[in-house]
Amino acid sequence: MSTDYSYFKTFVIRNLESKPKPLPKGSIEGAVDQVRDLISLIPPDTHSTVFNAPKGVVLTDLSTHDWDILIKELKSIFSVIHDRGDIVNGEEQKNRDTSWWTRETKIKTNLYHWNRYKQYVSGSLPYQVVKTIDDDTDVVMNNLVNPLSEDKFSIYGMVVGHVQSGKTGNYTALISKAADAGYKFIVVIAGGLNNLRNQTQERINESFIGRDNGDVVGVGNFASTEKKQTPVSLTNKLFDFNKRDATKAKQSLDLDMGERPFIIVIKKNTSTLSNVISWLKSHYQEEIKDHAMLLIDDESDYASINTKDENNPTSINKKIRALLNLFRKSAYVAYTATPYANIFIDYKAQQKEFGKDLFPEDFIYALKAPTNYFGAEKIFLDPDKKHLVKIEDHEDYIPAKHKKDLKLFELPESLNDAVRTFIINVSIRRLRRQEDKHNSMMIHATRYTDVHHEIYLLVSKYVEELKKNIDAFGSDLGLSENNKEIESLKKTFNNHYLSKIEYLWEDVLGSITEIINTIEIREVHKDRVIELEYPKKYPLNVIVVGGTSLARGYTLEGLSVSYFLRTTIFYDTLMQMGRWFGYRPNYEDLCKVYMTESMFDNFSVIIEATLDLMEELKKMSSMNLTPRDFGLAVQQHPDSGLQVTARNKLKQTKDIYFEMKLDGHLKETSWISSNPEDIQNNIDLLKNTIKVLHSYPTDSTSKNLWKNIDQKVVIEFLDNYKYYMEQDEFGLQSRMPVNFVKRYAQDIVTKWDIALATGNSDKVIEVDGFIYGNLEQRKLDIRDKHYEFRNRQVSSGNAEEVSLSQEVKDSIMKELAEVKHNNKNQIEKDSSDDKVNELSRKRLVRQKLQRPLLILHLVEGTLVNSKGNIEEKIEVAAFSISFPGGIQSGYRNVKLKVNQVYLDNLENLIWEEEDADDEY
Repeated sequence: MSTDYSYFKTFVIRNLESKPKPLPKGSIEGAVDQVRDLISLIPPDTHSTVFNAPKGVVLTDLSTHDWDILIKELKSIFSVIHDRGDIVNGEEQKNRDTSWWTRETKIKTNLYHWNRYKQYVSGSLPYQVVKTIDDDTDVVMNNLVNPLSEDKFSIYGMVVGHVQSGKTGNYTALISKAADAGYKFIVVIAGGLNNLRNQTQERINESFIGRDNGDVVGVGNFASTEKKQTPVSLTNKLFDFNKRDATKAKQSLDLDMGERPFIIVIKKNTSTLSNVISWLKSHYQEEIKDHAMLLIDDESDYASINTKDENNPTSINKKIRALLNLFRKSAYVAYTATPYANIFIDYKAQQKEFGKDLFPEDFIYALKAPTNYFGAEKIFLDPDKKHLVKIEDHEDYIPAKHKKDLKLFELPESLNDAVRTFIINVSIRRLRRQEDKHNSMMIHATRYTDVHHEIYLLVSKYVEELKKNIDAFGSDLGLSENNKEIESLKKTFNNHYLSKIEYLWEDVLGSITEIINTIEIREVHKDRVIELEYPKKYPLNVIVVGGTSLARGYTLEGLSVSYFLRTTIFYDTLMQMGRWFGYRPNYEDLCKVYMTESMFDNFSVIIEATLDLMEELKKMSSMNLTPRDFGLAVQQHPDSGLQVTARNKLKQTKDIYFEMKLDGHLKETSWISSNPEDIQNNIDLLKNTIKVLHSYPTDSTSKNLWKNIDQKVVIEFLDNYKYYMEQDEFGLQSRMPVNFVKRYAQDIVTKWDIALATGNSDKVIEVDGFIYGNLEQRKLDIRDKHYEFRNRQVSSGNAEEVSLSQEVKDSIMKELAEVKHNNKNQIEKDSSDDKVNELSRKRLVRQKLQRPLLILHLVEGTLVNSKGNIEEKIEVAAFSISFPGGIQSGYRNVKLKVNQVYLDNLENLIWEEEDADDEY
């Protein structure tokens, strides 16, 4: 990177940081223009003084391209919006002082640790992000207890973040403030794998301790007038907690000495936890009374949950509880991006020997991601699917289900394409002046170590072949055009980036020749030979082959390409495998996720369900509800609760009843049977239902809307419709939990509204000589035994609003406009934002509905095969139901017993996951 570019960038940042936030529109462009004018106005011998460069340095003007890159980079720093999170408090918490920290203590306390941390992160994070971290952790601190004024307390809370969104930074800020407040013993349980613990230890060294094996790092570089000593760390970057070594190294130190906080960063492991407990007991024969402990449980949904009988908890759960029980004053804060399992913990469970279970009884705090976060919505709710590359060729090479002795002789072409895409990405980032940044590609295709190694060898062989050809022919355009490997790179570039980025193929190829020999391949599993480490002094361009170790919090720096073949229906597992989320400044457009379309659809469902639950948590906060209420919301959510309910209870009992709350949700027949008899039955049924509706008056606003219909009409329709439900009885993929919907229609005594949707087909909907309009038009993907509506969406546009008055519709638009106004400072919008706004609108619509709404759809479907080719057009009947209400609508739940076939399938899936042997 040009040093001139760096000096100009530093100069502009310094000027912009001194201005009030948020910056007015055009401020960044104006600041850059001022620098460009300044270069031409001031004498060369003053450059070093003005731009803080070494003495005698003369700077030269940048190219227009470089100035444009600088403006884009500055926007990624200063145009970030980061809102505060939402808090839900438990009943006891409402009677505690939950303003002790911000009201008085923070003001009067010498914030040694927090000030160091704030100064440290301010050099790399946007101002608004640092401010929100401060605000968020203030809220969490308020929900802890002042350790210097209370004699006894035990707090159980949970912070819900986003995958790879900066949870480590958030809890490091919390640790810093807790240490300032007087929490003496701090434990960070950093997941269950060595690489994650080591990575977390390194971050804690830099952001809290300030030393790493005696060397000053991170916060240690910030001088302080205080002579306060650094925290005592009983673990280091290479070694977990060992009682003997800790005692030997710290034999002259214990918690009673001085004000220095003690910290340990440990793996979530039974023996390690036992070592910590034994070491503490060797110093304190009884309960530790005078010192408060803060325990941070990172990836808390993993291994911390008791899945056995309460009288005989799982070993890790028991040890965490026993550790907390040693202290008279303790605070447990779980951090996770997937809170489903945590809120299913039995809040009543308690044993004298090892204390209360880990249910977040006192508070749940949901963090919000900043607008520069490359999150799930941007990938899986993008209607254009611009980040998805479909994998359709893997089954002959790496089948979805395979054994640990699978032998590979070549790679699927989709994986070769992904490797080429990564190489192209590294070269583009170099052209964008990001050559000093790390770049990573993730290959997560199996759960077996030996298969990882097979993939590693073949990828290594392929990359060596690319290197050899690029070294020989890459510098000569004429020769390169006749080279097979370089032509394959060009084809990949044309498929993914042509006319979508600012560079031509010739520019990219020139850059590839400069970076190709820096590409490395690493394995991340228990039998790895070389460790994966990201050096601080030079960039690493690395293709990482791994599985479980990558799915539990390990951060791959500069990740831009992910090749993903793991299969699971479990929401927590899916989300944790999503290592492709994070921050992608100025290369978000390059990010590609290679996966099968069915897995992509599974992710889309969970993202919508998670957004739904976070919205409900926000409402719970305003309604003064509790973590127990949030637990019920998750448990009864039609798109998430069943998996977690059955999974948690499966080891205890096979007799499982599940409650589903349909209020506030839309359910659709997005899977249609391809059996011609079923198709004709459903068309006839739809038309016969319209005939029945002839005896009811139509609504004054529409001839296709009937209100206050007897529920028996709906029951008969639901009972006679022919569904395709193979292997999806509960609608987790098809979006139609048939049995629950039928039970709702039978048990919830209410009138219904029924509407007939119309569209733009040339064909008309005619019943008994009466024309109701034209058929809708949809694309239907051809599956094995059924058709699937594109994006699994039957209802389009504002179909659910048909039964609302214009006054109610106007009130919804007004509320949405207020939300949009609050986000007006967000400069760059993404197409996924429209999808999120659409979901918000539909939630509001369902809150306003007076009755459940059955929407009938007669569709002219265009059948599309797996290759994207159109085969024919057919007519099909479908339906959707919009259920009124939401979190505030009470508990009109439907309860059904989970059948044995489902439980057996679930148990097999759990067994398959637990059979993995690729852990680090």
